[in-house]
Amino acid sequence: MAQDIIKVDTNKAVQETMDALETTARKAGATIFARVDHAAGAEKVGMSIPANQLLIFGNPVLGTPAMEIDPRAGLYLPLKVQVYEDSEGQVWLAYEDPKETMKDLDDVDKSPVIEKMRGVLAKLTSKAAM
Repeated sequence: MAQDIIKVDTNKAVQETMDALETTARKAGATIFARVDHAAGAEKVGMSIPANQLLIFGNPVLGTPAMEIDPRAGLYLPLKVQVYEDSEGQVWLAYEDPKETMKDLDDVDKSPVIEKMRGVLAKLTSKAAM
């Protein structure tokens, strides 16, 4: 749901923001699994969308405790952050609030690890936006 998505604005371009996010995530000890360029994908099929990239990353120190509580947490992990330009040219970092996405799992949303995930996502996106 849209209200579960947290958005952080930036004055930087999508590529620059995504580069900063990837660097910051690596420095924080995350494994980068993929960087998806949605705009490039659209171009390959003759379509066009504004700059739009997705970073998929994780750290077993955070993910494993959630999956110990409920293995279905793996449906929401690794974490993802999207960096995109909207129709007005504003660039955003966006991510799903893990507390909200995992609220239907067996007590995962009540675990301290969820607050750690929220903190990591807030810190990484804030730093990348600067």
